[in-house]
Amino acid sequence: MIIRNVKVFTEDKRFEEGEVVITDGVFAEKAECEEEVIDGEGCYAIPGLIDLHFHGCRGYDFCDGTEKAIEEIAKYEASIGVTAIAPATMTLPVEELTHILSVAASYRKTAEKETPLAADLIGINMEGPFISIEKKGAQDERNIITCNAEICQQFLDASEGLVKFVGIAPERNENFLKFIDQMKDKVHIALAHTNADYDTAKAAFDAGADHAVHLYNAMPAFTHRTPGVVGAVSDSSHVNAELICDGVHIHPAVVRATFKMMGEDRMILISDSMRATGMPDGRYTLGGLDVDVVGNHATLASNGALAGSATNLMDCMRIAVKKMGLSLETAVACATMNPAKALGAYEKYGSITPGKKGNVVLLDKELNLKLVVKDGVVVRNV
Repeated sequence: MIIRNVKVFTEDKRFEEGEVVITDGVFAEKAECEEEVIDGEGCYAIPGLIDLHFHGCRGYDFCDGTEKAIEEIAKYEASIGVTAIAPATMTLPVEELTHILSVAASYRKTAEKETPLAADLIGINMEGPFISIEKKGAQDERNIITCNAEICQQFLDASEGLVKFVGIAPERNENFLKFIDQMKDKVHIALAHTNADYDTAKAAFDAGADHAVHLYNAMPAFTHRTPGVVGAVSDSSHVNAELICDGVHIHPAVVRATFKMMGEDRMILISDSMRATGMPDGRYTLGGLDVDVVGNHATLASNGALAGSATNLMDCMRIAVKKMGLSLETAVACATMNPAKALGAYEKYGSITPGKKGNVVLLDKELNLKLVVKDGVVVRNV
């Protein structure tokens, strides 16, 4: 396949006039033989997006714990230009989480052969259960436990290597430094749904934690006297941070300020989308709790608290550019390159580079989706 007449997003985060060549499902420098030719009509050609924190879409949730749910989620994501995924778990009983992870491991073994036009499952982001009660958000308080190395290892074993991030609230366990030391070489330790102050969060990052789950949300506010987790992330250059750019969770001015404060190289755009994404307004569930969805607002039926997002990652990226003032180059990098690197998958995903998987998306000048190609096969042609 040759896609001509496009502006190609490069590894140095620029757009250059050129063409994209895909041979045998991977990007190539040039065509080796007669290839299908597609006229890109001047569109932007970007790598397939990677969402490393979301819960579901189209009526399904990763925590449904079935291969059918994962398959339907992966098909929807590919259809909107997200070609690799790392869904997030909720705070559920340990036995239930273990089952969910084992189902995901089983799905991955056959998925690429049986569902080739679906997004690749390349990781799992464990948002719970090692979180705080004070900042639980839409998580079920009844299932919250303190971080425990034995239970964490049980999760890693069940997933057969799929779990890439495990979130903790360090302030809930006086031995959190020991936990980080035991697990940091096996999985990325993230701060998630935490009420930690600056000193506690900074100690966790200094000990080896290197990720922050949906920055600003479900953590103490960042103020001039109590900088909290956000301040600790800013002072820890090895830490990556997720941002929900759906226009609901974070004010555009805060998004712009965060990029100025921390730089773009460690910012990761996520959707945090729930099963209502791609569905009509109504009542849905998230982690066993009822959620009301109106437009792109998802709130707990019980108390009106924000409960994830109803916006997919492609739309979040558009919002970041059109309503938040990020450059297209920056937004694309934070939805492709940065998550691929954080997941340890940059050798296969995240850029249009010879030898990597042939996942490419075409967007017109208004950022409307025109074409999705996965592994050199057209998934969607608008």
